[in-house]
Amino acid sequence: MSRPPASSKLLQENERVIITEWRLKPGAETGWHRHGHDYVVVCLTAGKLLAETSNGNVETDLQFGQSYARPEGVEHNIVNPNTHEFVFVEIELK
Repeated sequence: MSRPPASSKLLQENERVIITEWRLKPGAETGWHRHGHDYVVVCLTAGKLLAETSNGNVETDLQFGQSYARPEGVEHNIVNPNTHEFVFVEIELK
């Protein structure tokens, strides 16, 4: 099954952080990737995100303004199962 790719926009990068805005249209995916840094996500919309992982899929309900942190090394593909665009900001800590 082919999904449309998520779009990303680098907002800022310096010696300490990388800040990226991610936009996922309905059905879009980030593609499989491994995080090279600890990171924090701040949701700019409410809805669900589906994380496809090597240990199975996890769908999570998220609220506007909700944040969460994950450690370096996380591997997954993030998919938007909503009927609306899902937007979040990712802050990677160098």
